[in-house]
Amino acid sequence: MNTLFLPMFAHVILCIVLYGLLTIARAPSIWGLGQRADGSNPFQSIQPKLSANLSNQFEWPMFFHLICVLLMSSGSQISSVYCLLAWVFVAGRVMHSGVQVFTANIRLRGIVFTINFIAVIAMWLMYCIEHIGS
Repeated sequence: MNTLFLPMFAHVILCIVLYGLLTIARAPSIWGLGQRADGSNPFQSIQPKLSANLSNQFEWPMFFHLICVLLMSSGSQISSVYCLLAWVFVAGRVMHSGVQVFTANIRLRGIVFTINFIAVIAMWLMYCIEHIGS
């Protein structure tokens, strides 16, 4: 199995979990399931954060998946540095999701976003250096 497949799949699993959590958070408002006695949604404050975070999973991560597909389709041996950076990206996405959904700490959110941002930039830079002039 290709070594980049697992971190890519881990990111897909994160998206599945976020979709599941968003469905649960919306259930009281949409289906009336889990409403409070007064009819309000107990997840009202977290639902917009989950929704925003899920949208974030289809922005910067697109560049992660693209570089992984380019690397896997090249047929070359993939450096362990790429694999390490891929897992750093996934860890950064998980941390970013946790911070965005469960806190209001914008500064911390920016710091953890930077982790996965730099990991993907490093993957792209390595790829470009290896392939420019080839």
